[in-house]
Amino acid sequence: MNYDVIIIGAGPGGIYSAYELVTNRPELKVAVFEAGNVLEKRHCPIDGEKITKCIGCRSCSIMSGFGGAGAFSDGKYNITNDFGGTLHEYIGKQKALSLMEYVDRINMSHGGEGTKLYSTAGTEIHKICMQNKLKLLNASVRHLGTDINYIVLENLYAELKDKVDFRFLTPVRSISREEGGYRVLTDDGEYTCGKCIVSVGRSGSKWMQQICRDLEIPTRSNRVDIGVRVELPAELWANLTDELYESKIVYRTEKFEDNVRTFCMNPYGSVVTENTNGIVTVNGHSFEDPARQTQNTNFALLVSKHFTEPFSDSNGYGESIARLSNMLGGGVIVQRFGDLIRGRRSTKQRIEEAFVMPTLKAEPGDLSLVLPKRILDGIIEMIYALDKIAPGTANDDTLLYGVEVKFYNMEVDLDEHLETCHKGLYIIGDGSGVTHSLSHASASGVYVAREILGM
Repeated sequence: MNYDVIIIGAGPGGIYSAYELVTNRPELKVAVFEAGNVLEKRHCPIDGEKITKCIGCRSCSIMSGFGGAGAFSDGKYNITNDFGGTLHEYIGKQKALSLMEYVDRINMSHGGEGTKLYSTAGTEIHKICMQNKLKLLNASVRHLGTDINYIVLENLYAELKDKVDFRFLTPVRSISREEGGYRVLTDDGEYTCGKCIVSVGRSGSKWMQQICRDLEIPTRSNRVDIGVRVELPAELWANLTDELYESKIVYRTEKFEDNVRTFCMNPYGSVVTENTNGIVTVNGHSFEDPARQTQNTNFALLVSKHFTEPFSDSNGYGESIARLSNMLGGGVIVQRFGDLIRGRRSTKQRIEEAFVMPTLKAEPGDLSLVLPKRILDGIIEMIYALDKIAPGTANDDTLLYGVEVKFYNMEVDLDEHLETCHKGLYIIGDGSGVTHSLSHASASGVYVAREILGM
């Protein structure tokens, strides 16, 4: 079958590309190929009782399917150029912000109305952070919550399903150039198109590397973020989360001068697992509905590692650490901060006696046997620094889950149109290495669709 545009990946970049294309040109033949399932069939078998750990499904319902890895996230759309990717370096700061605001309006018109838009503008917390050697990054944050985010995706799919040819459980095996466009190979057959948009997200990092090698598309080594997810009583961080919701705070360690940052803050949320290429790591979710909230807040503490020649496999480095955690704990490891400082592993009894009730069933263990010393020292320093602006963060019973790894694709060589060296082949979203967030990935999808439409 021949299409005007084929989109590979039904994550935020792919969804908003399709939305913009068919909204403005309904006559276009657009297909979306997705390795995962339709939204309503995305169900993780982990129930916390009969199944407590990842069982390695053929297609991970948390990471793949309509909505991408962000479908079951807590639905935070950060409208900022300060973090979340480098899209603004390709298309300009004002254009990037304008597109993120446009995506926000689409979300509001598809079920997100009534959700709160938080902002760091004018907050006294900037000063408090600076007084304690911390930096609060600027942003406006729309928090949909895992529940409202799902509703928005449901409504978007309902609007698109009769206008776009969605092909689920159909991973693409290869892309090849041909006269006038591209040929896409799947297990179900071959398809051709004039324009091709690749939006495979972080979980498609290995596939993306292979495609770039096959098509001789230049790439640059990127980074990997490694750390832990912190869980503590929500009251300890309420003064920040009630005002800002998402606090992106950076600290430069005294010992190594490495940057450690908070990431993916989930007030009154839950810690969850995710499976990336067969590796089980940790993440966090939170709901907008008060009835589904917990008494805890969780957030990641991550250390970014950039590598120079001769080493270039940053994702491989992160994978090796995650695999070690999986080997020692059978999945995710949990440890009390007090046990870590005292140089001993946590036990089931110590976890049960702690004042913080864990929201994820994980194996008590010792993270010092998993994380490299430099990274672990940075995380410990950061916890003590955060304790100055949120007293109680460094309590003995604060829980640390490991490991959390954020894999980033090799940064693909793209021009100002997000187009590769091959005319008509665009790479967007987190799969490009350019974006690292829901808002940036969605904005990149709209941008490329408008490039194709000549808008």
